[in-house]
Amino acid sequence: MLANWRSLGGAFGVLILLAFAPLARAENVADVRAELAKLNGQIDQLRQELVKTGPAKGLPVAPATALTRLDQLQAELRRLTNRTDVLANDIGRIVDEATNRVGDIEFRLTELEGGDTSTLGKPEPLGGGLTAIAPPPPRGTVPAAPEADGADAPQLAKTERGDFDAAVAAAEAGDNAKAAELFGAFLATYPGGPLSSEAQYRRGDALAATSDWRGAARSYLDAFSGAPEGPVAAKSLYRLGVSLGELGQTEEACLTLAEVDSRYPGSEVTTDVATEKRALNCQP
Repeated sequence: MLANWRSLGGAFGVLILLAFAPLARAENVADVRAELAKLNGQIDQLRQELVKTGPAKGLPVAPATALTRLDQLQAELRRLTNRTDVLANDIGRIVDEATNRVGDIEFRLTELEGGDTSTLGKPEPLGGGLTAIAPPPPRGTVPAAPEADGADAPQLAKTERGDFDAAVAAAEAGDNAKAAELFGAFLATYPGGPLSSEAQYRRGDALAATSDWRGAARSYLDAFSGAPEGPVAAKSLYRLGVSLGELGQTEEACLTLAEVDSRYPGSEVTTDVATEKRALNCQP
């Protein structure tokens, strides 16, 4: 029985360490909620083991004390679970505001292009929106562990990398018109692929090099809105601001550049953003 208690004591110690580890690796609020619910179920199982086992001679911590600590840990988990609800609301509000901003820019670009703004529908939530949070499972149950990261990672089509590299090579050779055409063809052939955002960004650079600032702005906007947390998101939003400035949309350009600082503090384009703001006489 003593060995059993020692095993439970070790599990209890590990459980305390695990209580906060999932928060660091969770990618979104739904993941955090699932981890907390899983830990809550594990605590219930451990509580049942403690109650069944009863006191044991030589146990360094009395069962009542261990149960008290479990109660404290469970109370902390409940607090964290409530906090995820608050964060979900906050994130949802931020997503809505950013989505509306993108929608405004989309509207303005369509006007500049002479398009029909009445055909524009409600913009898709930026980044796909906030993942819905499922209600916690019944007390005493342990939900299934989340799938490992990368389990559903998108794969490149057989010719996708080659077509992308061909467009990059054209841009590096200085043939920006051809590069823009090749990136456009790439995006039409492989819509929503893992290289789409980078292709949109590079297409924007190629169009900007030919002074097609409307086309560039559209590509940068698509690159950003398609993957607002992706590796080219900050650069895309910055270049969108530059493009809007070139189009004479100074107010929108300044708002976009301010958004870069807000969303991506300390990013690789921070200095460039500050320089562009000064060039456009943006107000602090």
